[in-house]
Amino acid sequence: MESRVQVDLHGKRALVTGGARGLGASIARRLSAAGASVVVADVRKDLAQELCADLMVAGGEARFVELDVCDPAAVARVFRDLDEDGQPLDILVNNAAVDVSKPIEHLTAQEVTRVVTTNLLGPVYLCLEVYRRMVARGGGHIVNILSTASNRTWTEAGPYSASKSGLRAFTHTLFKEAQRDCTGIGVTGVIAGGMETPFIMERFPEADVSMLQSPDVVADTVLYALSAPTGSVVSEVVVVPRKEPSWP
Repeated sequence: MESRVQVDLHGKRALVTGGARGLGASIARRLSAAGASVVVADVRKDLAQELCADLMVAGGEARFVELDVCDPAAVARVFRDLDEDGQPLDILVNNAAVDVSKPIEHLTAQEVTRVVTTNLLGPVYLCLEVYRRMVARGGGHIVNILSTASNRTWTEAGPYSASKSGLRAFTHTLFKEAQRDCTGIGVTGVIAGGMETPFIMERFPEADVSMLQSPDVVADTVLYALSAPTGSVVSEVVVVPRKEPSWP
């Protein structure tokens, strides 16, 4: 699907977590096509390297960094390496996420910890590293991928909804602090409805795809947030398929 959003990101460097496949890969492709140099951060080394190769064949600039967002030391190391290479980030997209679809009575502590750490603490770790750097440089943009679960939950979604609700609250706080600290920094929360990606299809192979949207549509929404002119910012945006059952 060809992008309908036009934005010039030449000279910008973007990092996308969970960038190897699904929505993350769609976002990486859109950013690259708009001219950004893309850092694909993921634990899926082979898929991420394949994506980077595709982006470079298409004329883009891309590199892979192996990153588990649950590890704050690993997150800090990535940013130190970027600093040492003279490659500061202009754009951060916190996209990496996991889910465990179980009734609460059957969840284990380990499962809850994995979901909350990946979906909430991981993005917070990345924001802690990048925000102070963006303040020092006088600008940048942080995009946190949220979910309809951050506004309204359903059964078997306890940890996931809790993590996305927490990330939405953190994103709102970060937006307010950016208004105070540095007006050159944009902070956007993208509330995305169901998408036809491995995140859904691997867990629910019988899912009705007519109820889902293409991840490219959500990737275009990220570009739209980045396209806001100086003096404006898209603080939060909702993009759902027309048949989305969990919104509003």
